[in-house]
Amino acid sequence: MSTDLTRIRGKARKQPGLVFTSLYHHVTDLDNLRSCYEALDGDKAVGVDGVTKEQYGEDLEENLQCLSDRLKRMGYHPQPRRRSYIPKPGSEKGRPLGISCFEDKIVELAVKQVLEPIYEEIFEDSSYGYRPGRSQHSCLDMLGRTIQQRRVNHVVESDIRSFFDEVSHNWTLKFLEHRIGDPRILRLISRMLKGGIMEAGLVQASEKGTPQGSILSPLLSNVYLHYVLDLWFSRRIKKQCQGEAHYFRFADDFLACFQHKGDAEHFKNRLNDRLEGFGLKVAEEKTRCIEFGRFARAEAQRRGQKPEEFTFLGFTHYCGKTRKRNFRVKRRTSRKKFALSLRGFTDWVRKSKAVLRKGEMLRRAKARIEGHLNYYAITDNSKLCSTYRYHATRILFKWLNRKSQRRSYTWKGFMQALKWVGWPRLNVRKDLSPHRSLEAI
Repeated sequence: MSTDLTRIRGKARKQPGLVFTSLYHHVTDLDNLRSCYEALDGDKAVGVDGVTKEQYGEDLEENLQCLSDRLKRMGYHPQPRRRSYIPKPGSEKGRPLGISCFEDKIVELAVKQVLEPIYEEIFEDSSYGYRPGRSQHSCLDMLGRTIQQRRVNHVVESDIRSFFDEVSHNWTLKFLEHRIGDPRILRLISRMLKGGIMEAGLVQASEKGTPQGSILSPLLSNVYLHYVLDLWFSRRIKKQCQGEAHYFRFADDFLACFQHKGDAEHFKNRLNDRLEGFGLKVAEEKTRCIEFGRFARAEAQRRGQKPEEFTFLGFTHYCGKTRKRNFRVKRRTSRKKFALSLRGFTDWVRKSKAVLRKGEMLRRAKARIEGHLNYYAITDNSKLCSTYRYHATRILFKWLNRKSQRRSYTWKGFMQALKWVGWPRLNVRKDLSPHRSLEAI
């Protein structure tokens, strides 16, 4: 299958206008389905049928052969996704997820493996979300480098209201038809989109949206926004600007940088009409144009104000200075993300003290703090990372000592226990200094 995918990618690269009319046999291929089964994580949440990877693998060859036969005769119908919620800032209910059944995950991964090589060749460099070899840090790195080194004086930050819930199925299929001419692939994706959501025992039909939590959803959302925003900016907005214009998108989070205020205001004013044409809406309360760049601090001080800041991908970006008093883009953990992360850690410790032994609590707490630092411990953000580590350590000490009526640890004993588990050290995990050479990225 890897050879076939390489061949598909090669064709997509050499023939940008090619419409692929024969792809479905890759999805139904038994060896491909088997490799997708092996690639899936068996510890993930189960769907409405409750079947785990281990249970599905008890009669693996028979199950996969049956699945392949149903796919070939178009007799496969995905089951409704199970609704689940995860914490979301500003929402009591949380962020909604759609959990697919294990067999449906196999099919979703098979379709993704076929489509991804085609679209990776046409996606814009401005798109970073859920793409091989790209991450939030690479997006932040290029954003900081652009503001630092190019003629950027204004930034437009915006947000799409409930993007994943509002994606139009009709527009999604129309966008896919630009490169995918196999009607069986399109029909299968249509069935996945309209599979429905089960919540509180009731199934709700899916008339729009692509649920977060689905394996295929990130790719479909990238395809959607590729045509709605990415190409629009590069082929229309950028060419109409009087000065420089730059655009960055990670999934449904995006912002644009401009040299001139008029260009920034023009983009901001046209954005809502553009999105509404494809069934989407701008969150007006989160959309603004600010002055940001090497001259922003001086201009703000001249008006007796502080330079403005913006938040992107969990970091607050602000106008800083180097030791030589030159302009530099700096970042710190956003206040909302910092509070949410610390609150989540506290809730976990309180619940875990009744079910986990002390040693296991220490190991899992270490993993949680490591995860936070792996993302937020970047250049210029050491202070807030140190603060997070300080508070998390004391929260853990407090609740460990409430596991029983007797005091579990003295502070000295607690420090020895942290040393035993290899408590995370504070160091920069991602160097995002814009002064590094491009070869060092």
